[in-house]
Amino acid sequence: MSVQQFDVKSELVKVTPAAAEHFRNSLAGKGLSGVRISVRESGCTGFKYVLDEVAGAASEDDVELELGNGVSLFLAPAALAFLRGTEIDYTREGVNRSLKFNNPNVTAECGCGESFSVE
Repeated sequence: MSVQQFDVKSELVKVTPAAAEHFRNSLAGKGLSGVRISVRESGCTGFKYVLDEVAGAASEDDVELELGNGVSLFLAPAALAFLRGTEIDYTREGVNRSLKFNNPNVTAECGCGESFSVE
């Protein structure tokens, strides 16, 4: 019988290589080393993702995920329940490029994509 190791941080949020590179490019030359993700009430559906660029650690209570390219992702404690299992991707659709939150917890989204709700 063997014991399987479980890394709770890896189960919170997954970041695709394209999104990690986008974060690195966004921070390059600014002297910043990370992105903090939180959630706040907003929009017609309920909640909105908030991304803030940060230097060093964002907050002592944040969960830090190293992306392996010199960038850290900081997850606000209050956002953890909303983000669990989310994959963050950077996509291109025609001439548009955007971060996509593929969040299995979302039960509804507004038509413009600004806000979401969870149960």
